[in-house]
Amino acid sequence: MTDRSDHTLSAAPANPLPGTWKLARGRAITLRPVTDGVLRVAHGRLWATRDGPHGNTPFDAGDHVLEVGGSMRVRAGERVVIEAWTPAGASYFAWDPLFRMHADAVPRRSLNFAAVRQPLADLRLAGALLLRALGGLGRGLVEVASQAVRGRGGQRPAGCGAAT
Repeated sequence: MTDRSDHTLSAAPANPLPGTWKLARGRAITLRPVTDGVLRVAHGRLWATRDGPHGNTPFDAGDHVLEVGGSMRVRAGERVVIEAWTPAGASYFAWDPLFRMHADAVPRRSLNFAAVRQPLADLRLAGALLLRALGGLGRGLVEVASQAVRGRGGQRPAGCGAAT
């Protein structure tokens, strides 16, 4: 005959959950964060009350009940009272600050110019060849113009002569 004992989960974890804060049943604390952050429920249930003003939607309401896995963003300077609201045992929560990075602290990605190095080198060579060709063309045009003027043997072009 085999032993078939039933295993049930306890209402609260036997050991504290790493990275969380324990809030005993019926106890409340006030959060006044200096940075924006996220309140997350790791075990149990929390009743969270924000200071006003409150809006007209459920998302802007002052009271929130957060279950396991639930979270709520809290702005810096905002006052939130949280109470363990679990029928049996404690609730466990985590506070994760959201740090804003300054523009100069944002890590810069290094750019990879390998894909443009060869085309840039080709353009540089093409530019040098273009300048060389334009210089040769200019010298050639000057030579042709000079030969045209001298080729007539010092004679005046037709229609530009003196009266004979």
